[in-house]
Amino acid sequence: MSQARASLVERLDKLYEFDREPVTPDKLQSAWKFAGLYAGEHVAATEFVIGAMFVLHGVAARDVFLGLLVGNVLAVLSWAFIAAPIAVRTRLTLYWYLRKICGPGLTFLYNLANAVLYCILAGAMISVSATAVGLAFKVPTPALTDVLPNSAGWVFLTLFIGGVVTLFAILGFDKVSRFSSVCSPWLLTIFVAGALAMLPRFGQLNSLSGFWQVATTKIWTGVPLEGQEKYGFWHLVFFAWFCNLAMHVGLSDMALLRYARSWKYGFLSAFGMFPGHYLAWICSGVMVAAVGRKMDPGVMAYTAAGLAGAVAVVVAGWTTANPTMYRAGLALQVITPNWARWKVTLAAGLVTSVVACFPVVFMRLLDFVALYGLVLMPIGAVVFSEHWIFPRLRLKQYRAEAENRFINWPALLGWIGTLAIVFALPIHLFFKWLPGYVIAQVLYILLTMALYRR
Repeated sequence: MSQARASLVERLDKLYEFDREPVTPDKLQSAWKFAGLYAGEHVAATEFVIGAMFVLHGVAARDVFLGLLVGNVLAVLSWAFIAAPIAVRTRLTLYWYLRKICGPGLTFLYNLANAVLYCILAGAMISVSATAVGLAFKVPTPALTDVLPNSAGWVFLTLFIGGVVTLFAILGFDKVSRFSSVCSPWLLTIFVAGALAMLPRFGQLNSLSGFWQVATTKIWTGVPLEGQEKYGFWHLVFFAWFCNLAMHVGLSDMALLRYARSWKYGFLSAFGMFPGHYLAWICSGVMVAAVGRKMDPGVMAYTAAGLAGAVAVVVAGWTTANPTMYRAGLALQVITPNWARWKVTLAAGLVTSVVACFPVVFMRLLDFVALYGLVLMPIGAVVFSEHWIFPRLRLKQYRAEAENRFINWPALLGWIGTLAIVFALPIHLFFKWLPGYVIAQVLYILLTMALYRR
């Protein structure tokens, strides 16, 4: 038994993912894998929640179609021009590159925060999958206002699904991308087919003008559900742009893009944004309106597409939670240097599975996504400044590494100062990150000049 256990541990330790050094040229991946990975990650279970929430928040039809178009274009450009060039130049994860810039002390704090937030996000995706599995076993989905688990069955389901997600994340980048590539075309088909199947519930549709009339009067009516805040065009622009803020502007997707052959692979994020964060959000809006505006992804998908719809919710949760858990494992790897990546990912998976039991993580998903990106954003601004702006200002790069500093104090003070300022700004949560990004860069540069003076 001990020999078998030792052999298993040895095989798991070979699942090496360039955790602390640059990816070598022979390990770079094809554009097809990135297209499949982005499509699989962003045509996902959370789309059932996010698109439906727009209906509940009373977004008008015009604002949905135009706002999401503008916001997703901005998101793709952020991947292509901010995250991808740095990832391809360094071939490092953000979590390891950060040590050169911020020192091991601040890197520890950031990666701990990053991993916890990733675990919560992956937990939300697992919770959404559980709503579909619950249909088969007659486990009731928690209500929109629930914070705690509503049954032992719900807890069991989320823990089981969390275990499957953790397994795929342990297997590494190749398995994650392959799983996403296989599943994403089918998932998108279910979204579209489900929405089309539900449209006749709103009346006879014989033309595009007929669809638009239904869209404006019966789906995206501009009237929020009681107790929900009203959203408009700019809310959707900024939400579509920042819902993956930590990945592109915040640079966490360096973990994936370090395998890219060219920085232009950042544009491949469009394979996730427009099928997932445009078309799938619109389709889920149709589905939730057709079931009487009841927030239950499993019921929405099952009503629209039967058993295939319920299975799609489960698989969609896995395709998004897998790369999210993979990133969480990489983040924790940096602060547990004596652990193999698979052990760290297993620990992250256990935390995520427990978090998933609490329905508040997906019922309040819009607000959590905003806070998650906002908290991590200043460090992305610090890394961008150090990588691109410091050489132009003739400021010394990688001072923390060169001078063996435990903490880069300008970075830490800039992070704390930025968050203090943006949370005090009297604007909507969705709009705080953009001025915050500029504030973080300015604070970091000025503090570096003031504290180090060379």
